[in-house]
Formats: sequence, C-alpha cells, structure tokens
Amino acid sequence: MLRVGVLAIQGDVREHINSLNSLNVAVQKVRSPEELKTVNALIIPGGESTTISMLAQRFGLLEPLRAFVKEGFAVYGSCAGMIMLADEILDGKADQETIGGLDITVRRNAFGRQVDSFETDIQIKDFQEPLRAVFIRAPWVERVGNNVEVLASFKTEKLEEHPVMVRQGSLLATAFHPELTKDNRVHEYFVQMAKSVSIVN
Repeated sequence: MLRVGVLAIQGDVREHINSLNSLNVAVQKVRSPEELKTVNALIIPGGESTTISMLAQRFGLLEPLRAFVKEGFAVYGSCAGMIMLADEILDGKADQETIGGLDITVRRNAFGRQVDSFETDIQIKDFQEPLRAVFIRAPWVERVGNNVEVLASFKTEKLEEHPVMVRQGSLLATAFHPELTKDNRVHEYFVQMAKSVSIVN
C-alpha cells in the first residue's frame, strides 16, 4: 500500500497533507529517520530552503533522505523542495546542503522576493487543461541534465524560457506551489508516479 510522507520540519506541510487527503492517500508526517522508514514516497514542501537544509542536518535526516532518493523511492519537491532535490544551486548560501539526485541547476529566488509573488496559468505536458500556478519567491531551472524531462516552462517578460516542472525517473519537482490551490492534478500525477515506482521497490 502506498504511504506518502511529507517532510514536516518547515514549510507548507499542512497544505500538502490536505492535497493528499483529498486523493484518499495514506499520509505520514516525517520529522525523523525512523518516520522516514515508514513511507514509500515523500513530498518536500515549499518553505525556506536554507532553513529546511539546516533543520534536516540537525534532525539527522539529511543522509537518510539522500539514501531514500538513491534507493529509487518517489520524491516530489515543490519550490524549496525543488532546490533541496537539485544537484546544483545558484545564489545559495556557501554552506547550503541539498539532498540532490535531480540533475538540474536551480537559481534561488529567481522570480524575485515575496512582493514579486504571482499567479499564472501554465501548460503541463499531458494535462488537458492549463493549471493555475502560484509562484512565491520561486526558483527556476537554468540547466537540465540529459535524463531530465521538462514538463512545464515559463516565459519571462524578457522572453527567456525556464523550466518550472521537471521529472527524472522517480523524482519530480515544481518551482510553483500546487498545494496552495484546489487543483490537485500535480499531486495526483505524483501519486500515480509513486504507485508505479513502489511496484519496483
């Protein structure tokens, strides 16, 4: 049976749990290595990436999270979660650690500060209708590896196009916050992805 964990040390934990509950999925808050062992998929919520990184180290979670990714379990990161999954960060703190595993380079706060937050409709691959995306101090992807699939992009006012939703195998990441809307299609996509991965695991 699929049991999805939500990393519950900082960020939009409740909102992700609510989205999963709407899909009738078993959910577990994850705040320790022991709780991580009880789930077979994980969401890393939006929040403050440097704080999540610091607290993950303090709670002894960083290495278990890296192992979880390497073992091939399904993991989804939104906004700060995307940064945590990225192999490389631009504009991060010098000592900022990530979980890694996703072969992308992300730029922190690429869309600006809190006052620059915005909503817009984006088209996601294989979604029939556009999705309303909420961007809050969001990153964007500046480089994708050969095995990374771009599922959605955003074109800036300068007509620069940057990926904002990517997938690599069992890893999924968005620069936006689907948990802050009533549209649960991204969570549904992740759940289906996690079910297919959990069969292998």
